[in-house]
Amino acid sequence: MIKKIEHKGNVIAIIISHRFAKEGIEFFTPNDYSQQLGYMNHKAGKKIDAHVHNPVKREVTSTQEVLFIKTGKIRVDFYTQKTDYIKSDILVSGDIILLASGGHGFEIIEDTEMYEVKQGPFSIETDKKRFDAVNPNELKIG
Repeated sequence: MIKKIEHKGNVIAIIISHRFAKEGIEFFTPNDYSQQLGYMNHKAGKKIDAHVHNPVKREVTSTQEVLFIKTGKIRVDFYTQKTDYIKSDILVSGDIILLASGGHGFEIIEDTEMYEVKQGPFSIETDKKRFDAVNPNELKIG
């Protein structure tokens, strides 16, 4: 239900299956991640205390993204920070992925709607470095 994509001790991504369920609260990220991802399942009548978040200065040195697959099916290709291909995985409607480090690319397999959440502000000129993707279907493994 929870899958971590890791490479040489680094977490590249965390995938939460649409089938994941449990009572209470579960956070999938450690406290030092710049993007926090958690799950909450509460019964009717539960109260969450009213609150505000205190202004806290944070330094963000890398962008982490969360994708919510509303409908459809996609292939996610994972890469190291140096753009070496690691592996691919398939996401379907209801799945969620936190892209924690390294690189990534996508192929839309079925018509897909998804939401993306990441830190801002975002600069198209400085936040991304594009590179040539690998076609996992053409790889000869073994």
